[in-house]
Amino acid sequence: MIDWLIDRSIRHRAVVVLTAALCAVAGVVAAVRTPMDAVPDLSENQVIVFTNWPGHGPQEVDEHVT
Repeated sequence: MIDWLIDRSIRHRAVVVLTAALCAVAGVVAAVRTPMDAVPDLSENQVIVFTNWPGHGPQEVDEHVT
């Protein structure tokens, strides 16, 4: 199977080069056409956590719970 593929590739070098060139062009076109929204937002996210710890102040809850 692999011998057949190697033999064909050697005999038809132009087809192999043309296929590689087409793949490269398709990759460049795809990269150019990909919208920038596809890149994830890497900014810092904020999360709001609500906790209930009766008898303790906000600073103490912040230090011990989060």
